[in-house]
Amino acid sequence: MLNLVVALGIGLLIGAERERRKGTGPARAAAGIRTFTVTALAGAISFIIGSELLLAISTAGVIALTAIAYWRGHTDDPGLTTEIALIVTALLGGLSTQQPALAGGLAVIVTVLLASRTRLHGFVRSVLTENELNDILIFAGATLVVLPLIPDRSMGPYGALNPHSIWILVVLVMAISGAGYIAVRMLGTRFGLPIAGLASGFISSTATIAAMGARVKATAHFMTSAVAGAVLSTIATIAQMAIVLGATSWPTLRTLSVSLAFAGLTAVIYGTVFTVLALRQKAADEAKGGRAFDLVTTLVFALTLSCIMVASAALQEWLGENGIILAAALAGFVDTHSAAISVASLVASGKMTAADAVLPILAGLSTNTISKLVLAGTSGGRSFAVRVIPGLILVVLAAWLGVLYAFIRA
Repeated sequence: MLNLVVALGIGLLIGAERERRKGTGPARAAAGIRTFTVTALAGAISFIIGSELLLAISTAGVIALTAIAYWRGHTDDPGLTTEIALIVTALLGGLSTQQPALAGGLAVIVTVLLASRTRLHGFVRSVLTENELNDILIFAGATLVVLPLIPDRSMGPYGALNPHSIWILVVLVMAISGAGYIAVRMLGTRFGLPIAGLASGFISSTATIAAMGARVKATAHFMTSAVAGAVLSTIATIAQMAIVLGATSWPTLRTLSVSLAFAGLTAVIYGTVFTVLALRQKAADEAKGGRAFDLVTTLVFALTLSCIMVASAALQEWLGENGIILAAALAGFVDTHSAAISVASLVASGKMTAADAVLPILAGLSTNTISKLVLAGTSGGRSFAVRVIPGLILVVLAAWLGVLYAFIRA
């Protein structure tokens, strides 16, 4: 009885939404609330009486009747939404006899999609740009096509590369950047630069600071917003480091937790000051469509990561622990996350301890800060550098202070 009640509810739910779209008069749609309700019950009863075979026959009958109704009644409107929804309702009615919770949840999703017709059409036609659609397709291909095909095993020189793990990070970078881009599109330019800075920091805080400095040189009016974006990118640096360390080697994250907490708190405090100042300013332009993420930058990140992992393994093989510190410090000039991941990967594989990973990771963070200091001074001019550089120095000092504090407590 409960399963039949669920089937009844599925038909009533989807049918009620379709009834509102049915229209009136001779041109009205063929199916409304009664048809959908009876169809859902027919699917449930068919499965109860004759299992999958009778459900398949009943569904085939629904498809045939739907095709006839479409052929007889649709001369101007080429839409098939109601017809497809009716077939789905029959299948959901059958599913409700076996998995009522799943069937009910799917019915709600179908109804929401049907009711969101105007919003979805407006979004796709008026809001979503061609570049954004291409980015969605690229992300879907990278996630659903490429990722399952990539081998999940250590390979390459010194066994330092795991293609599957590297590509997961590529997908993660795309997703984070895309989320930041969506926020910019939704909230507009007034909030755009701070949010873009925070999101872009997950890809490369160094590149973000350079981009924000270039924006200041082009439009001095956005000084405060650009500084907020540059400073917020350092929050992303610390946050992403914690995420990737936790995903790569939990003991390494636990060992560096105090240091990252100190650095993150400092970045939040410093970034909040400029963010508040930026939000008090009035917007001078509107957010424009663009690209959700830079595929080239993302692939370069993956290539850099791969090279660093191989170099770290080689230097460790040749020079021992000192080689790891040197490799991480040199890599930090380009990207601190790649250095941290490569070192954490060595911890995860048992080639070094979590305590030994502290100095290489912080060395990479420090050299990366030097790159940021140089770019802040050269890309945005003196006024930009004066506002950004103190925050960068405070963040890296807080990280080292956190290590000292943890050592004293131990």
